[in-house]
Amino acid sequence: MDSPDARHVYTVSDLNQTVRGLLEQALPLVWVEGEISNLARPRSGHLYFTLKDPDAQVRCALFRNRAMRLRTTPANGDQVRLRARIGLYAPRGEYQLIAEHLEPAGDGALQRAFAELKARLEREGLFDPACKQALPTLPRRIGVITSPTGAAIRDIVSVLRRRFPALPILIYPVAVQGAQATPAIVEAIHRADQRQEVDALIVGRGGGSLEDLQAFNDEAVARAIHACSLPTVSAVGHEVDVTIADLVADERAATPSAAAERLSPDGEALGRRVQQQQARLSKGLSRVLGERRERIHRLTRRLNAQHPGRRLRDRAQRLDELDQRLGRAVRVRMAERARHVERVHQRLQAQNPTPRIQRLSDTTDQLARRLDRGVRELITRKRTRVEAQARTLDSLSPLGTLARGYAIVQPRDGQAVIHRATDVAVGDPIRARLREGTLIARVEGHDEGS
Repeated sequence: MDSPDARHVYTVSDLNQTVRGLLEQALPLVWVEGEISNLARPRSGHLYFTLKDPDAQVRCALFRNRAMRLRTTPANGDQVRLRARIGLYAPRGEYQLIAEHLEPAGDGALQRAFAELKARLEREGLFDPACKQALPTLPRRIGVITSPTGAAIRDIVSVLRRRFPALPILIYPVAVQGAQATPAIVEAIHRADQRQEVDALIVGRGGGSLEDLQAFNDEAVARAIHACSLPTVSAVGHEVDVTIADLVADERAATPSAAAERLSPDGEALGRRVQQQQARLSKGLSRVLGERRERIHRLTRRLNAQHPGRRLRDRAQRLDELDQRLGRAVRVRMAERARHVERVHQRLQAQNPTPRIQRLSDTTDQLARRLDRGVRELITRKRTRVEAQARTLDSLSPLGTLARGYAIVQPRDGQAVIHRATDVAVGDPIRARLREGTLIARVEGHDEGS
């Protein structure tokens, strides 16, 4: 048995990193179909969800740079197909899918319908090479069945005008997408066949999704192309887009531009030269690319082991989790604060001074009324007393004496009162104050009697 010092002991982080590296190197991109549940959209823009079927489920992550390219916004309950890498979220040690692409699973239904129609028409012989016509070497006029405003017609016209400007082009304008596209394309093929005003037809449009290309996967269009007596080139979509129209047509071009190249004069000679150059280039490129590919694989393995992008994705996912936990903690804390505020409010209400103030205010009003009543009563008593004293003073006042016919005699300067006749000399001026007015007189003599 090995001693503890001789063993290689992994930390949990090292073990998870090693397992993730093994998963990512061992498994290529895979397609997975299932139903979305537990969809989360944090503020970072990443999408996290669970993909499930009736018997199992797996956690998935779709990072922001990929999520921005989605044509539709996914939702819980959607049936989707993923193109994804197998990975492992090291902080939790959980196996997960890192999605590169997401599309509705309905495209799968269209693909099955395409496969069924293809098999049936193949059994009927519509794809038989023996039924296909050779393209004209030098056509006098080329017909093009496509949208008059799309990129396909611009590419075709540009190529034909560049290669052979004298070659006429007759455009049969149709819709190439939507409910009206199929009958319009069928009618245009029949009209061109009846008029026989062109030597070859190009039926095409630009690339698109499987749903966008439905008109060129329709049985009616396929049978119209097969029944047409004019040589027909199908130029639908890009090279990865193969439609029923491509299989039925006399020849398929990868793009509308390639169809124009094919029908241009000297196309076969140019094609042979291109093929020769392509073979030489392909051989050289294959050798160089093989060497470069091997070197890239080595560098990729080294880069993947040290690339900071992986750690950034892990940190981003961890940050989203912490952000969600923070949000929940803030809500709980706010709820606790709200309950505390409510309790304090209830306590304040119980000690509210407003009722006491109201009682004191009522008491103050009562005391004010009593004070006002007491002051009025006191003033009344004082007034009565003052009036009585005034009457007493009036009875004792010299003015009362004057009112009875007496006079107050004073020297002329009015500084004293003369009480005896001897207080003045004969000839002295005197004043005599009466009830009304004052007399100025002079002493004529003395009468010392009573």
